[in-house]
Amino acid sequence: MCGFSGENAKGFPTSVTPDYVPFQFWDSLQGLSTYIRTMLSTQALLSAIGVGEKSATVIGATFQWFLRDLTGMLGGVLFTFYQGSNLDSNAKMWRLVADLMNDLGMLMDLVSPLFPSAFVFIVCLGSLSRSFTGVASGATRAALTQHFALENNAADISAKEGSQETVATMIGMALGMLLARITTGQPLVIWLLFLSLTMFHMYANYRAVRCLSLTTLNWERSSILVLHFMETCQGLSPERVSAIEHVLPIWITSWSLKSVNSLHRRVHLGVRISSLSSQKMENLLQLAGSHYRKAMYMLVEESGTINIVMHKDSSATDVLQAFIHALVMAKLSEAGKFDHRESQLWMEKHYAEFISKIQLLGWKTERLLCPSVIWRANWTPGSSDEKLE
Repeated sequence: MCGFSGENAKGFPTSVTPDYVPFQFWDSLQGLSTYIRTMLSTQALLSAIGVGEKSATVIGATFQWFLRDLTGMLGGVLFTFYQGSNLDSNAKMWRLVADLMNDLGMLMDLVSPLFPSAFVFIVCLGSLSRSFTGVASGATRAALTQHFALENNAADISAKEGSQETVATMIGMALGMLLARITTGQPLVIWLLFLSLTMFHMYANYRAVRCLSLTTLNWERSSILVLHFMETCQGLSPERVSAIEHVLPIWITSWSLKSVNSLHRRVHLGVRISSLSSQKMENLLQLAGSHYRKAMYMLVEESGTINIVMHKDSSATDVLQAFIHALVMAKLSEAGKFDHRESQLWMEKHYAEFISKIQLLGWKTERLLCPSVIWRANWTPGSSDEKLE
């Protein structure tokens, strides 16, 4: 999906991150595979619409193409509405998912001629799948470009990537047209070629995403770093964390990694106070006057979940600190007892050291990549007579 962005970024190699070249190598290979398969699937789609047949009507083909595009546009809008806020925090996973959805869309196009009675339905499914690809790919590409740029040269990298992607597209289309012409009338060969290229495409995408060593903190990377620090008092480099974090859905990751994700899955950030029970509301008032008198956040446990209530004036660093505090509390309370005092003592003793050590390893600690905190509370830090709103 991205092109041959290679060694021509301005100031290369000092202007880009070390993972830039290996990522672009695999990304270029998967891009060529995509363009070749696009020609094969488009040929099948046009054939199913009726191109080249005397019985086909222009209005019929136009209407079918319109339904296909309309479904794709509606799917893109809905996907953005429901998942847009997660694309930054899980750029690696959504980058991989975007290409897998693109594979599914092309497969639908290739399958459509086999089921004439369900042609429109299958084609619309394929368009819907590709609409997710467009949104996820565009959003994650922006996040990755910012990651690669070390000298405020994101625009330069993006511009060169766009022009080089055009070159990759032309090469892929040329090869695709050649293969389409050679395999015309040989459905078995077309399917074998398409499936082989699809398997290679999935492999190249996985290798491309695995090359990335992102230095921003999201929920999972923060969990990995906190757990390791609590056990060893040492930090982990972005490269080490990259080898551990998942890029596929959690249900197919290793058991060891599931324990990491189960930790941050017990934390809810930006909880609305009115959603808590009356008993938890009373506990929150007590906590505001004791453990969190000077904090810009409060933690309250309910049904095994640690809820984070953010102050209306809290900053991005406060959000990161609150999340780290909640992870520490979740880890310390695995025995079933939620102890605010113990977790607070850990934060007072180790939090500054933890942030300092991971900063030296190259981590960006200015903010936590997560959906925006919509619900915030208002109280007066340091006051003994607290009132929550």
